[in-house]
Amino acid sequence: MAKIGTMKVSGKSGTEYAFDLYPTGTTFKPLGAVYIITMRVAKPTGGGTHTYIYVGETGDLSTRFDGHHKQECFDNNEVNCIGIHLDDSEDSRLSKESDLHEGHDWPCND
Repeated sequence: MAKIGTMKVSGKSGTEYAFDLYPTGTTFKPLGAVYIITMRVAKPTGGGTHTYIYVGETGDLSTRFDGHHKQECFDNNEVNCIGIHLDDSEDSRLSKESDLHEGHDWPCND
């Protein structure tokens, strides 16, 4: 599926992270990334607003969403968007994930 946009999300530190946005169900290559799961509402004028639902990291996007352990929570929150911030360093991904987690309320991370 095609990319539907981009957005920046700030962590607790104030650092902004750029995410490429895709609809849920997108097939990804086996790349490392920090990812966010959102409920996106499109605006008639373009773009959209996002409710943050979950933040995570993975070393392999191609398999991460197959049977995700939070899928029931995603379904309950009507998620429809995945934001991807590519990063091949596990240490860097973990640091970014923590910064983002501490900067926002993520209902499915609880």
